[in-house]
Amino acid sequence: AEVVINQLYKLTPLQRSMGIILLSIVNNRPEILNLRQILEYFLLHRKTIVYRRTAYDLKKAEEKAHILEGLKIAITNLDEVVELIKKSANPAEAKIGLIARFALSEIQAQSILEMRLHRLTGLEREKIVSEYEELMKQITWFKQVLADQHLVMKIIRDEFSEIIEQYGDERRTEIIEAPDEILPEDMIMQEEMVVTVTHEGFIKRNPVDLYRSQRRGGKGIKGANTIEEDFVSHMYTASTHDTFLFFTNHGKVFWRKVYEIPQAGRIARGKAIVNLLELTEGEKVMAILPVKTFDIPEGEECHVMMITKKGIVKKTVLDEFRRPIRRGKIALTIREDDEILGAVLTNGSNDILVVTRGGMSVRFNEQNVRSMGRTATGVKGINLAEGDEVVSVDVVHEGSSVVVVTENGYGKRSEVEDYRLIKRGGKGVFAIKASERNGQVVGALQVTDEDELMMITNGGKIIRISMRDLRVIGRNTQGVRLFKLDEGEKVMAVDRMAEIISEDEEGEDEETAE
Repeated sequence: AEVVINQLYKLTPLQRSMGIILLSIVNNRPEILNLRQILEYFLLHRKTIVYRRTAYDLKKAEEKAHILEGLKIAITNLDEVVELIKKSANPAEAKIGLIARFALSEIQAQSILEMRLHRLTGLEREKIVSEYEELMKQITWFKQVLADQHLVMKIIRDEFSEIIEQYGDERRTEIIEAPDEILPEDMIMQEEMVVTVTHEGFIKRNPVDLYRSQRRGGKGIKGANTIEEDFVSHMYTASTHDTFLFFTNHGKVFWRKVYEIPQAGRIARGKAIVNLLELTEGEKVMAILPVKTFDIPEGEECHVMMITKKGIVKKTVLDEFRRPIRRGKIALTIREDDEILGAVLTNGSNDILVVTRGGMSVRFNEQNVRSMGRTATGVKGINLAEGDEVVSVDVVHEGSSVVVVTENGYGKRSEVEDYRLIKRGGKGVFAIKASERNGQVVGALQVTDEDELMMITNGGKIIRISMRDLRVIGRNTQGVRLFKLDEGEKVMAVDRMAEIISEDEEGEDEETAE
């Protein structure tokens, strides 16, 4: 509802004005009025009501006063009236006698004849006199109202004030001098999305619900159509209001909101990133970082920890990336034959876990890496073996476990405590054996029982696996089968989902570690 209201405020004049067709019946004819005219007609209507009501009340008061005048005459001449009535042969003769003797009207004479005896008591006689005097005051007031237009307007104002006091409430619109600016994201509904990027640079987003959950060992569903030599290489989950930082092989960073990323069907390729970002010739996106907010509470820290495939790490304050430029900014200076692999957000004292394609890993504290400016080069994070390269970087969360996935669909889940803390720049320990069966590592991430694993193959298949179905085993093992692959198919990317969605397919046969 709030999104719809913001869209109405932004795209229509609703926040400044509201159009109404004031079609009314005026003198038995339809007529379109403006606001001033309809108020004038309403005021005229109220005046007419007051005049008619007052004239009616005056008529009734004068009629009653006329009767009371006759009763007063009868009470004043009570003995003579009684004697005249007693001597009359019938009521008609008595009425004629009263009219002739006291100069009464027929109505007055009839009222005297119909008067009950109890009204002849002293108390009732006083009430008649008092009622007559009160009526005369009312008659005087009614005549003043009918003769004075200002008095009529005062009555109308007083009646409006009484209605406001009894039934009035707060106005539903607020008049302000300068309304808050409505940003584009205020008109976009917050929704969890899966964002996928292919090796050839195509990007798209789709709702999380589009991908169903399966048990470990399932065959998966088609997540994207790919062409030969192209495959899905990056996959993320984020809200439509989140910001994506795109890190390129030239060491630059670009900003885009998730809602700016085109939404496509489940098997569609998406949109070329070169048409979404202003990339230069030969420049391509190597890492993407979803950021929920750049506003960090006072007393807290937030950094962007970047790492290259050659194991170079650099830490930069998040605020350095606050102000977006369409053409991008320098994120770090890239050395020759190297490129950005990944980036994570840290709080200034986190442990960082780095995993390589050859199955090695190193865990170090980020305090061993000083904060640097955007244009700095960085320092060595891990000592790589020849031919090895970094495939994953993550912030360590105590109590979680680490899932490592290989290209042949195997993997394992180990306690994060199995990865001991060492100094930055060391060779590290085994995360998984990169054997012929397993193949090389494609990714590693931390999970809990409530998480789900999402994997993508070079054939465009996607599978989601609940971590409850994957038991924790030792760090120095080959692992179990996670994904049943077709011939020639390889796992290319892996990510974690925040929620477990109800399963709708039974898994196929599982294979245990050798």
